[in-house]
Amino acid sequence: MAKSLSPVCKLCRREGEKLYLKGERCFTPKCSFEKRSFAPGQHGRTAGKGGSASGTGRASDFARQLRAKQKARRVYGVLERQFRRYYDKAIVGRGLTGLNLLQILESRLDNIVFRLGYASSRAQARALVSHGHFFVNGRRADVPSMLLSAGDQITIKETSNKLAYFKDLSAYAEKRNVPGWLNRDLKAMNASVARMPERVEIDGTLDEQLIVEYYSRR
Repeated sequence: MAKSLSPVCKLCRREGEKLYLKGERCFTPKCSFEKRSFAPGQHGRTAGKGGSASGTGRASDFARQLRAKQKARRVYGVLERQFRRYYDKAIVGRGLTGLNLLQILESRLDNIVFRLGYASSRAQARALVSHGHFFVNGRRADVPSMLLSAGDQITIKETSNKLAYFKDLSAYAEKRNVPGWLNRDLKAMNASVARMPERVEIDGTLDEQLIVEYYSRR
């Protein structure tokens, strides 16, 4: 299973904003972005957000498109080759390509585990899924990139419920709001996908149109 090994705090600094890749830590003073919000590298302090070394922040259309694509990749923890496959799948789907792409990213199993409040970050959700703690439609699912669809059921493995993490999970998850396209029962510790998310239920800081423009010019 391929994954990015880059320091996640540097990814936030490169995008010029918090991506909340470390979960709860990002909401505390320990967050590295609070101390060093400039871009990493030799010219990080003088470069503009769009990558302009002059510090003017005037980014070209290509630079803005690239940053939009990179930000989405980093938010969902997806590498370039897989992200491109998602885009190719979004093109042939019905409806808007950009929305299709975001819906595909949201339907990943690791993202759904995160959205359900079972993990504080997508990276933690990815680890929990990889260790085989979840079942989808009664079958063990240990592939974080598994795409779910409306009607799919997510449950926690019976033996995992005996672990300390999952014993305390209900109290932790209760503090997290669940989007309307997911159903969650904390007493039974099961969940399901009611439908695909609408655009207003997906991260509003992501610009799918710029991503489409980026791949359309290649």
